[in-house]
Amino acid sequence: MKNGSVFDQLHTKQLYLPDSKDLMIKQWRCIKRMQKFNRIKSSLFGILRRTLMMKRMFASVGKNCYIEPPFYSNFGGKNVHLGDNVYANFGLTLVDDTYIYIGANTMIAPNVVIATASHPISPTLRKANFQYNLPVHIGERVWIGAGAVILPGVKIGENSVIGAGSIVTKDIPPNVVAVGNPCKVVREITSEDDKIYNRNCEIPKEIIDKYIK
Repeated sequence: MKNGSVFDQLHTKQLYLPDSKDLMIKQWRCIKRMQKFNRIKSSLFGILRRTLMMKRMFASVGKNCYIEPPFYSNFGGKNVHLGDNVYANFGLTLVDDTYIYIGANTMIAPNVVIATASHPISPTLRKANFQYNLPVHIGERVWIGAGAVILPGVKIGENSVIGAGSIVTKDIPPNVVAVGNPCKVVREITSEDDKIYNRNCEIPKEIIDKYIK
C-alpha cells in the first residue's frame, strides 16, 4: 500500500483496508442520511424534500434530478456526480466507494446496480479484507435497462442503451445498443431510430417535428 490516509486511498485505485474507524464513522453518517431519504413519504412535499436532500447527499447534483426510493448506497451518494435531468427508478444500488459520474439526461430503470468496489482474487488478501475501487463513468443521454449491473472501472459512452439484465464488464462505446452477459454491442444507433420505436412502430410526425427536427 502507498502512504496516505484511507480517505485518499478510496480514490487512487490502490489496495486499502476499509475497516478504519474514521472511515466507518463517516460511512455510517452517510447511510443514516440515506435511510432518512428512503423513509420520506411519497407526496408532492415528499418529492420536494427528497430533491433537497439529494443536494446534501451527493457530490454534485444537476437540475431536475430525482431518484425513486428505495435507494441504496455504500456512502449514500457522497461520491456520486449527477448531471442535469438524471432519473433513476426504484431500487437503484450505488456501490460508491469511489466516484460515479452519471451524465445529463440519463435514465436508469428499476433494480440497477452500479459498483466501484472490488477485491483481490488472492484469498489471503481477501481474508485480510483488502479492497480497491475503480470509478465508473456514464455519458449523457444513456438508458440503462432494468436489472443491469455495471462493474467497477466501466465507461459507457453517450447516447448508448444498455439492455435489461445486462452485466457490463467492459467499456461500451457511444451511440450503440448493447445487451447480454457479458454485455456486448449488438448494433449502432442510427437516424432510423428517430423514425421508428419498438421495432416497427412509426414515431408520429408531430413528435418528430417538435422534438427531433
